[in-house]
Amino acid sequence: MTICTQNRGCVFGEIIDGEMRLNGAGDMVERWWCELKNKFKNVELDRYVVMPNHFHGIVIIVGADLRVCSSMGKRTGLPLHRMVQWFKTMTTNEYIHGVKQNLNVPIDKRLWQRNYYEHIIRNEEDLNEIREYIITNPLKWAMDRENPNNCL
Repeated sequence: MTICTQNRGCVFGEIIDGEMRLNGAGDMVERWWCELKNKFKNVELDRYVVMPNHFHGIVIIVGADLRVCSSMGKRTGLPLHRMVQWFKTMTTNEYIHGVKQNLNVPIDKRLWQRNYYEHIIRNEEDLNEIREYIITNPLKWAMDRENPNNCL
């Protein structure tokens, strides 16, 4: 999954020499990411990266049934959107608390954009490509479409 900050605000740190240097807000996002596996028992976490204004992470839903239920047209099991909603809520609440203590940069109404990007990983090759993308994302920041400097 990929979650972007509202208006691409770079609030989680900066890229220096191809390496992400998290600030306090970035550390907080990383901490809540690691808490997902404690909150949702059927979740395993894989590669992730906190970027200046977005987050990439691989969530493995253990025992997920990817078949569509014919009567309702929906997948069974815990929906990813509930995990994302919880993650966004926890990080937003803590971020706002940090703003009130002058630890975080003020934001305009929201920390995160309303939606998120998801991709169902169906095989080992796809998994390895996404892992590589996540690992190398800081190295490619100068060309990243989420980099506000590339939106001029």
